[in-house]
Amino acid sequence: MGKTTGFLEYERKDGKVRPEAERTKDFKEFHDRLPLTEQCKQAARCMDCGVPFCQAGLMIAGMASGCPLHNLVPEVNELVYRGRMEEAYDRLSITHSFPEFTCRVCPALCEAACTCGLHDAPVSTRENEKAVIEYAYENGLVKEEKPAVRTGKKVAVIGSGPSGLAAAQLLNRRGHTVTVYERKDRVGGLLRYGIPNMKLDKSVIDRRVRLMEEAGVKFVVNCNVGVDISAEELKKENDAVILACGASNPRDIMVPGRDAEGIFFAVDFLGRVTKSLLDCNFETFPYELAKDKDVIVIGGGDTGNDCVGTCIRLGAKSITQLEMMPKPSETRLPSNPWPEWPRILKVDYGQEEAIQKFGEDPRRYCTTVKEFIKDENGRVKEAVLVSLEPKKDEKTGRTNMVPVAGSEKTIPATLVLIAAGFLGSEKYVTESFGVEVDGRTNVKTDAGKHLTTVPGVYAAGDVHRGQSLVVWAIAEGRSAAAEVDRALMGYSNL
Repeated sequence: MGKTTGFLEYERKDGKVRPEAERTKDFKEFHDRLPLTEQCKQAARCMDCGVPFCQAGLMIAGMASGCPLHNLVPEVNELVYRGRMEEAYDRLSITHSFPEFTCRVCPALCEAACTCGLHDAPVSTRENEKAVIEYAYENGLVKEEKPAVRTGKKVAVIGSGPSGLAAAQLLNRRGHTVTVYERKDRVGGLLRYGIPNMKLDKSVIDRRVRLMEEAGVKFVVNCNVGVDISAEELKKENDAVILACGASNPRDIMVPGRDAEGIFFAVDFLGRVTKSLLDCNFETFPYELAKDKDVIVIGGGDTGNDCVGTCIRLGAKSITQLEMMPKPSETRLPSNPWPEWPRILKVDYGQEEAIQKFGEDPRRYCTTVKEFIKDENGRVKEAVLVSLEPKKDEKTGRTNMVPVAGSEKTIPATLVLIAAGFLGSEKYVTESFGVEVDGRTNVKTDAGKHLTTVPGVYAAGDVHRGQSLVVWAIAEGRSAAAEVDRALMGYSNL
């Protein structure tokens, strides 16, 4: 696939990125696309390898290697290389519901597993995918056809994130009547309020939702299932219910002073910023949330990075990002060979912007908060940090990060954002439907299945597998849709 010698003739080239000093003045997307002629050359780098790990979606050493959607990556690259963009879109659509989301926010598991990346830069599959889907939108190729015949079956989907949207899309195409319930004021789940606009412009969500609405999917917002409408009512009115409401129970940091004002969960903070921007159509920025504040972000993952980038745009005075684990290696270690996911140091856009503004990477490794200190008004003013070191537990054999005696250090902190991940499903939802959960509070099903312990109730996405990637959520939504369709109709062509 691609050009036989393309990987030898062309070096990897990515679309231009707006400079940090310029892009931090707004909340617009900052990754531009290459001209189509140049993108075709990038697709030519696909090397017709013997085993395309890019599309395998295998679990290796507990991590995904390749695309969980099993996108036909080499075939799409071949069509892009030849400039046959309509056919490339058709091929991509066989396996993918929303390329416009993953080409912006996915860490590109396909590229990490690319055979070309073993000795050279991997094929720019994510940017190829973006070129395909944006070409398709620009040329009127993206459609959600209204089914000619309805089956008479009704399905309720709880949650409008990527998993819920994917399930709703396929079930509606099949002819079932689908209603999606969202507790927030706008559709999109964490796509909407968990990912900043500069990473995923919300108009990208809106254009897909409009197509789905035109095709017959009904969206009900400001409706918190289990509170505003009962589980029993939904089960009675529908032939099947899919729980796709995410793993939105955030992990807390329980240390002295945690009750101080000015300490927020990251997802709540990011959602508040995005809602403010959307409500005023980006005419004003909510500077009051972070301007001139000393910010501490607890957590080194994608959400923590998003907090760093957001606070820079809102005029933070300083930003410190805490990571409990040691600093990763800059290159693969022998214990982490290709095609495993590379556990290497990543400098994301937020850290790049912090380096440009403050002159240094904001991350402090092997560090956590020991205590928050309040001012006379009960607001957080300082944080006592403590260094951590790995120590092996002789009883369990596990290595734990433990505090280093005498390593405490106090720094200013007038805004604290906790981005320490999520613990699983929210209790009021699972109890409302009476479904069983596992030890991590993920909704329990048989391995590889989506049917819960309650007949007619299914689970998909983070509520099912725990906190994960958008691409996994889409894969789960598609798989759940096929299982529901099979149960309702006796067979499925999804």
